[in-house]
Amino acid sequence: MPPEVWEFQVGGYQVCQKWLKDRKGRHLTHDDLTHYQKIVVALKETIRLMTEIDELIPGWPVE
Repeated sequence: MPPEVWEFQVGGYQVCQKWLKDRKGRHLTHDDLTHYQKIVVALKETIRLMTEIDELIPGWPVE
């Protein structure tokens, strides 16, 4: 997993870490793992889009 995905935060929480922490001690099913992979892909795409937006809007956020 790319470090930027692992470190990505929403509301002060690292998304990937929190998801796993919330399931500590549980056996993860195939569906759980598939869902986690989708979260990782969604975060990766979110980071890509955020970078693209930042490049298209110079001086953002407003200084």
